[in-house]
Amino acid sequence: MAENKTKPTAASVAEFLDGVAPRRQEESEKLIALMREVSGHEPVLWGPSIIGFGSTHYRYESGREGDMPVLAFSPRKARLTIYFDGFDQYADQLARLGKHASSVSCLYVNKLDDIDLGVLREMLEICHSRFAGK
Repeated sequence: MAENKTKPTAASVAEFLDGVAPRRQEESEKLIALMREVSGHEPVLWGPSIIGFGSTHYRYESGREGDMPVLAFSPRKARLTIYFDGFDQYADQLARLGKHASSVSCLYVNKLDDIDLGVLREMLEICHSRFAGK
């Protein structure tokens, strides 16, 4: 079975952020403060570009297993990607969030000013509470 490439590294989050656009740096600092507050964990660089907080172990029915951050985001060039555990349980929040797109487990935001950070916080708190006890 292939090894999971997304795992915590010893790389510096600050040095990683030095390499992204100034607007993404500012937005990343806001997300780091929010996720640090919600999770109680310091940011860790997972793989080359995901900033994660905390860790949880997963195991699929297929037998594949590994670790992933409880809360995480990536400051991509085109848009911010914020990772969740799916979106079935977030219908109310998504309706109030503001301008965004989503896929199976990724929330895409062009800029933080497009969304309500209070609603995002609600979503992060729900996500964190689902995994904090694991």
